[in-house]
Formats: sequence, C-alpha cells, structure tokens
Amino acid sequence: MTEKLADIIGPWSEGAAGKRQIAVFDFDGTCINGDAPVALFRYLGAKRMLKLSSLLKISVWGVGYKFKVPMNEEWVRCLLFEPFSGRPVEEVDEYFRWFYDEYIEPRFRPQVDAAMRAHIEAGHAVICVSASFQPMILAAMAHHPIQYQISTVMQIDANGNYTNKVKGVPVSGRQKPIALQYFADGLFGKDRWELGFAYGDHHTDRFLLEQARNVYAVTPDQPLKRLAKRKGWTILDWDAKKDKDHRAE
Repeated sequence: MTEKLADIIGPWSEGAAGKRQIAVFDFDGTCINGDAPVALFRYLGAKRMLKLSSLLKISVWGVGYKFKVPMNEEWVRCLLFEPFSGRPVEEVDEYFRWFYDEYIEPRFRPQVDAAMRAHIEAGHAVICVSASFQPMILAAMAHHPIQYQISTVMQIDANGNYTNKVKGVPVSGRQKPIALQYFADGLFGKDRWELGFAYGDHHTDRFLLEQARNVYAVTPDQPLKRLAKRKGWTILDWDAKKDKDHRAE
C-alpha cells in the first residue's frame, strides 16, 4: 500500500484550486545516491572508450565544478558523449539501458520511490528534470513511477545516428525552471499548473527549488543546506540508515 505523502515528507501546503500540481525531482544526487554522468565517465575511462585528451579535459572540468567554478555544461557533455557519436540511436539507447540497470539502478533511493508514488496517489504529476542524458532518464522511467521527464537531448544526424552535439542546451542550473515552464505549459496549458513540490540536492538546483511552494533539500550539499536553513525549507536526510526528516530552523 502506498505510504501517505505527509508520512514521507512531513506537512505541506495545498496548492491553488483548479491548477494541476506538479512534483519535480532532480535525478543525480536526489533520486540516486551519486551522479550518473560521473559513473559513466569512470566506466568509459576504465574501458578506454574515451580519448586521453577527453579524459584529461573532463577531469579538469570536474575539479572546477567541485570547487564551484562556473563551468561550460554543454562542452563537457559533448566530450562525454564522444564514444557514442556516429552510432545508431537504438544501439546507444540499449547501451544506456544496460548501463543504467547494472550501475545506476542500485543507487536509486527507496525514499524517492515512496515519495513519487505518494504524489501520484495525491493526484500530482511527477516530473524528473535532469541534466543527465535522456536515455539514462528513460531507462530509470522503466523502473520507477516517473511520469514525465525533461533531460539533456543529444542531436541525431540524417542517418539516425547520434552526434556528440547537444540539442538546445543542457537541462542544468538556471535552465531547469525554464525547461519546466516550457514543458508544463505545453502539457497542461499556460497558467493551468503549479510547481507545488520540488526536490534537489545541489546548490545549482536552487533556481528550480525557489519556484516551488514546498521545497525539499535531499541530503543537500553544504551551500544548499545553508540556503535551506535560511529559507526554512525542509531538509530530508535520505542517506542516513535511519531517515531523519526535519524542518530546517
């Protein structure tokens, strides 16, 4: 039986009458413990599927990202996707499904599953908004109650093969609320939906979290934890052996 939403996330405020309520979940670090692109990078590197120059460039990028230096999100994703450039979409998507099942699915947090199911039972639309590659998120949707997804899409050439170019821009940072509004306006209609709930773990998720009526910082990094305490957002410690969900003071 699905757990009640209040038992999972605590008290929450009701939304505007007549508007479809949306619950948005970031993927990396929120839905899963860890980061799928990092796991993919390490695997591709170990299998020597990445050029040495790409390995070095991505590693340097990662150091800058760790120390919160503004980095080019599109550039690094183009490098990481190089091994799949020129290969058929079906083949690459199948590879991502295999990789997800083997290396990412075991990281998926059961608390997220429970929260998603409770949101659906409450009549909310569950959307995953992520900078991860779309095939990775589609693979997750096969296992979990994610109803819709917005993620980073790679371009496809005239022959039906992937390129290592991003279609549009990566769905990260400031782009997340923009992408969500475009998607939800098209799905539900302009002014007919409301971001009732948002879950994120990283300080760059703040642009999306700040748009929500109810905000949940899931096992947050230190900058997001400080922001959550300042704004009175709920902090969910979903890494602890015994869950400790509490209202930030």
